[in-house]
Amino acid sequence: MDKRKIILSALGLLLIVGAVFGAKYIIDSNVKEKPPVTKTVKSVFIDTVKNRVVPIVVPANGNITALHKLELFSEVQGIFRYSSKDFRPGQPYNKGQVLLSIDAEEYRAGVQSAKSELYNNITSIMPDLRLDYPKVFQKWEAYLNSFDMSKPVPSLPELETEKERYFITGRGIVSSYYTVKNLEERLAKYTIVAPYNGILTEALVNRGTLIRPGQKLGEFIDPNVYELEVSIAKKFSDILEIGKKVELSNLEGNKTFEGTVSRINAKVNQETQSIRVYITVRNPELSEGMYLEAKLDAKDEPDAIEIPRELLVERSKVFVVQDSTLNLVNVNPVYFTNNTVVIKGLENGTRILSANVPGAYSGMLVKVEGQRDLLKKEQS
Repeated sequence: MDKRKIILSALGLLLIVGAVFGAKYIIDSNVKEKPPVTKTVKSVFIDTVKNRVVPIVVPANGNITALHKLELFSEVQGIFRYSSKDFRPGQPYNKGQVLLSIDAEEYRAGVQSAKSELYNNITSIMPDLRLDYPKVFQKWEAYLNSFDMSKPVPSLPELETEKERYFITGRGIVSSYYTVKNLEERLAKYTIVAPYNGILTEALVNRGTLIRPGQKLGEFIDPNVYELEVSIAKKFSDILEIGKKVELSNLEGNKTFEGTVSRINAKVNQETQSIRVYITVRNPELSEGMYLEAKLDAKDEPDAIEIPRELLVERSKVFVVQDSTLNLVNVNPVYFTNNTVVIKGLENGTRILSANVPGAYSGMLVKVEGQRDLLKKEQS
């Protein structure tokens, strides 16, 4: 009995030991060996830093407006009767031609009546002047002889003495004269004359239209001179000068024009910290409202290079290649454009990435594939 128990115990122990070794074998057979880590070396393109003087060109844009623009408004009321040409947009007028004339027959009759009254008042005092003031009689007689009812009233003779002044003023001559002059000035407002050679760009009334005081009639411009208003950063205001030449281009970029800085506003926009610059441009190909882009030569930045903005990391760092390894170094950005940035702080001969590398990090192994200009993409 004891022998049997010993044999069974030995068999159980062997089964347990076998199960342990079997399980260990199964576990060991399922463990996969990790493959050796292979370091990926990316191919990159570089450019060698050559510091130089980089011109800072400030871009600006806007719509041009005619430097000489006349908005036509009526100060009187009446029927639109006459124009030297057809009063329509696009119609050219020469200097001195009638843009618009309002019927003023009734008002003109009132002016003639006032002139006649002045003439009669002066005529009535001539006998008294002959008797009491013979020295000034000839002067006033000559004035009456020059008085033409169809022409503007001439200026009154100069009043030389106190007695003459009291006499003429007391008879109401001076007040009547200024009444006539006031009516004549008002009469002139019934006719609007072109002050310069130009084009009618807006016409809001037609012949026969009843025109009221304060009503806008149209717009007249000089198509030879235009002005472009642009905003630039305040830091460049001390560099720009009146009379400086500016290169302008149209929206498509296929035409260029030359402008001149004519005015610089001294007031700074508090929100944008910018100032207004006005550029005068003359060219027959330009039109009112045309969109132009300006390139203002602000200053020259020495010992700098210009790179694409995509190569700038954290706004103040760039990747350089040293011994087949990428390193992140600090730089000093001095000017940003839409696509590029001017930086300083790199020594001549430094090898800088000329194209962005996805997933780049400091210490990354790279293989230099070749040289490529930093701004090749932008220039193309």
